[in-house]
Amino acid sequence: MDRSIFLSLALASLLVGVVSARDWNILNQLKALGSSSSSSQNAIVSSGLSTNLKRYCESWRFNVEVHNIRNFDVVPQECVSHVQNYMTSSQYEDDVERTVDEVILHFGSMCCSKSKCDGMDAWIFDIDDTLLSTIPYHKSNGFFGGEKLNSTKFEDWIRKRKAPSVPHMVKLYHEIRERGIKIFLISSRKEYLRSATVDNLIQAGYYGWSNLILRGLEDEQKEVKQYKSEKRTWLTSLDYRVWGVMADQWSSFAGCPLPKRTFKLPNSIYYVA
Repeated sequence: MDRSIFLSLALASLLVGVVSARDWNILNQLKALGSSSSSSQNAIVSSGLSTNLKRYCESWRFNVEVHNIRNFDVVPQECVSHVQNYMTSSQYEDDVERTVDEVILHFGSMCCSKSKCDGMDAWIFDIDDTLLSTIPYHKSNGFFGGEKLNSTKFEDWIRKRKAPSVPHMVKLYHEIRERGIKIFLISSRKEYLRSATVDNLIQAGYYGWSNLILRGLEDEQKEVKQYKSEKRTWLTSLDYRVWGVMADQWSSFAGCPLPKRTFKLPNSIYYVA
């Protein structure tokens, strides 16, 4: 009997090991367990698979953040709960706080202070999941990346003006503003959402920006990375010095001109190209 259990565990371990990360799926692993007749064996192996799944999903999330995984339409179904757990956890808030700390350290290398700025120093923020959190939307709809975003439903939610601020971001926003640096908000939200966006930003504690740039009709057919690159080009053509860009999507940083620094906030719920 002991030998039988050992062989079953070894076989299950081998099945887990030989499947590449890209093709790994918990359903396939559970099917492999279906032939086992002992409930105790299944309990032991299932525990191992649970640990393996958690590691796989954390690895998937990590590779999204470092931009190794790109252009995904949905989060792998077996990882949706993992992504949800992370994005609603204190660890997410700690990770945002550490990013904010790095931005503040970056200010130490800047020559600009409120008394010395000439009005041409600029900072760019994205809005969704950078200043305003979409977590309540995903909680209400239960998706967390498991389904493609329904633009109509999401825009209806935006119009309710109830998005809270991303943790720690209101304080950072005003610290930058009080240094005399002009803040530009460049978002992929549509122009017809301007009123709802302005109201929500103010309610969440943000005010005093120099310009809020949203996508007009002429921008809607462009990829986000092209649209945001063009807006940075426009700013630099006006002789602004862009000291940094802060966003949750890599598309906010792509293209030229490059800012002096970029700071990415964690978000593995969706990918915007």
